[in-house]
Amino acid sequence: MRFFQNLQLAQKFTLILMLVFVGGIVASGIALSTVLTRNAQAHLTNNAVMLMETMNSVREYTSSQVQPELVDRLNTEFLPETVPAYSAREVFEVFRVHPDYSEFFYKEATLNPTNLRDKADEFEAQIVERFRQEDFSGQVSGFRDTPAGEIYYIARPIRVSKESCLECHSSPSVAPATMIERYGSANGFDWSLNEIVGAQVISVPAERVLSAARQSLVLILGIFIAAFAIAIFLVNFWLKRYVVRPINRMVMTAEAVSMGDTAAEFTQTSNDEVGKLADAFNRMRTSLQMAMQRLDRYREGRRSSGGPDSMA
Repeated sequence: MRFFQNLQLAQKFTLILMLVFVGGIVASGIALSTVLTRNAQAHLTNNAVMLMETMNSVREYTSSQVQPELVDRLNTEFLPETVPAYSAREVFEVFRVHPDYSEFFYKEATLNPTNLRDKADEFEAQIVERFRQEDFSGQVSGFRDTPAGEIYYIARPIRVSKESCLECHSSPSVAPATMIERYGSANGFDWSLNEIVGAQVISVPAERVLSAARQSLVLILGIFIAAFAIAIFLVNFWLKRYVVRPINRMVMTAEAVSMGDTAAEFTQTSNDEVGKLADAFNRMRTSLQMAMQRLDRYREGRRSSGGPDSMA
């Protein structure tokens, strides 16, 4: 407290502004970090949803256009390209060549897949079970830890919505023999219509989310810091010009008056509180002049009448 009391007026204002500034930076930094992280997640989620819809279009095209054209060949040769999940996965791998999407990863995580590369891991299986228990039709997203690091994921349920899917996944006895020959009869069967069997999952390294949020945070805080620095400079400039300097002049004038120079005048340069203070000091100076003049006349009168003052 003593340190603060010994500071000049401009220094006190600067110190208070700096404390407010630091507090504002810390509070706004925390709030902005949360908001910007959520915005980055929302942006990536929108991109992931768009990619999922694209993959669904690939699945639909494969199921309705490609598969019927090659169904006869399935009797002699199994073609993975006729499987919607396979086509979607392969198309996405081609799509990942684009630099903006090279870190995205797509998987149709299935509890009981024909192709074991689509087998859901423990975490994905929990998501699928949640979808099944809640008969969920929306999407979930969040962060998860993996051996390669933390990732951000978006998942949607995969539901058996067409009878044609059961031609390959109801039982080994009705599945194409060439498919059984390639993948065996132990996996990918006993599915039923409208059953949720897996989840479409798109993931991206969490650093991509956090990096986007950090870049936005640094940019916004940089603008905020620059604006506040300019504000501090302008406040100090205004304070010195219109408050500190006039008060210093009044101090010098008051010192001159206290030394006997009653002709010294307080300069009034504005009509604000500082100007009113200067005006009040001028009235006080005038009153002091009048009092001093009356005292001088009184002393002169006492001396001329031979009173006690004449002996001084």
